[in-house]
Amino acid sequence: MTLREQVDELLPSWRSWYPSLFDAAADLGLIRARVCSPDSLLLSKRHASVQTAAEAAHREKWGGGPKDDDA
Repeated sequence: MTLREQVDELLPSWRSWYPSLFDAAADLGLIRARVCSPDSLLLSKRHASVQTAAEAAHREKWGGGPKDDDA
């Protein structure tokens, strides 16, 4: 279910009360801000964490380990 569908289900007339979907979703508790350190906002660190998460998800779904450098 998309965010818009969730908001529409909980508050069908949200458009008359809120300027955006995200404002309505935040007030309904469907989305929340996360507090993070300023250091984590560096693109290089964010991209590294996304890459690591993608590799972990791939290994979890398809098995196998990290690629060996010797082969």
